[in-house]
Amino acid sequence: MKAGLIGTGHYVPEKVVTNHDLEKIVDTSDEWIRTRTGIEERRIASDDMNTSDMAYEAARDALNEADLKAEELDMILVATVTSDMGFPSVACQLQERLGARQIPAMDISAACSGFIYGIVTAKQFIEAGVHQNILVIGVEKLSKITNWSDRNTAVLFGDGAGAAVVSKVTEGKGILSHELGSDGTGIPYLHQTDEDHIYMNGREVFKFAVRQMGESSLNVVHQAGLTKDDVNYLIPHQANIRIMEAAREKLEIPLEKMSKSVDRYGNTSAASIPIALSEDVKAGRIKEDDVVVLVGFGGGLTWGAVALRWGK
Repeated sequence: MKAGLIGTGHYVPEKVVTNHDLEKIVDTSDEWIRTRTGIEERRIASDDMNTSDMAYEAARDALNEADLKAEELDMILVATVTSDMGFPSVACQLQERLGARQIPAMDISAACSGFIYGIVTAKQFIEAGVHQNILVIGVEKLSKITNWSDRNTAVLFGDGAGAAVVSKVTEGKGILSHELGSDGTGIPYLHQTDEDHIYMNGREVFKFAVRQMGESSLNVVHQAGLTKDDVNYLIPHQANIRIMEAAREKLEIPLEKMSKSVDRYGNTSAASIPIALSEDVKAGRIKEDDVVVLVGFGGGLTWGAVALRWGK
């Protein structure tokens, strides 16, 4: 029994904040942001839109694509570091709002790697025969913990949600291999401060990310018994175009085979990979039997990667 993704969905807020908008509130420029990060604009949720609201919209989209009803779900996993409140979890809020049965529901805190952690966790339950359909969501409202006066971080982040339904798929399809890891010695480089703002040592995070994204991508390809030539599509965490390019170069795949949404959404943390995945599936860029690599890194420091063969 193999686990795979049978439906994807996403949601981004309507409000667009461009680099030119940020020039008015912080000492920066459109040229500086674009050349260093690849970001041109990001979506920002309204004050009355919570993390759980965005998760709900992405969940409905994924369930619709999977042709499933909420009552058919066996578990809900939500990856986020910006929950509506300390407790209950966003997953529990979502269980009630979707009208799902009284199934297990929990949040996962692995920052930008959270969605990878979520689908790998779901894989274990599916392949053990414990559950049949698991909803995994990556969602963040980073705007509520962004320090809008810090020019180093204010330009990077955005809000949004992405979702996937993990279920049993036919032989040869689904998740072929995975890698998860963490290194707590990197906590000082990327964390939430006592003032509830994001702090990042950009230089150290950049060095870590460039190395780890490339290594993890290659590791899951080799673990799956594949070569770089077998990879049809790469979906890296949409944090910084230079980091993404480093992962692409490590796999030696052409530019058109790498997902890119960082220019429109910025870094949406746990939502980054599933938003990109959902957009790519809907646009037909990912096709039946394609080998797809998902790879991310985040605060923790955490990292994760998955190689999968697309299809049900």
